[in-house]
Amino acid sequence: MARQKKAAGAVKLRTGLLTKLLIVILLAALVCKVYALREEVSEAEAERARCAALVEGKRQENDALAADIEEGCTPEKMQEIARRELGWVLPGEYVFDVGS
Repeated sequence: MARQKKAAGAVKLRTGLLTKLLIVILLAALVCKVYALREEVSEAEAERARCAALVEGKRQENDALAADIEEGCTPEKMQEIARRELGWVLPGEYVFDVGS
């Protein structure tokens, strides 16, 4: 009977050790997963900030276009667009290219 108690005790100790080892392994896996999720959250926040900046830039561009529409087509506006986009100059003007 003493042998049976010893044998049962050894099994119990072994089961306790395996349980502790399994818990440690699961905790290590959980820590790794939490760290990986933390990295993903950080990347998502950075992407969100980039998108918010892009949206704000487009909002400002839209506001400028809406102001141009409200202003309407004026001769000064047409002249500015012709100079900027088409490179036109008024008669008698000279353009000096100070480029590369």
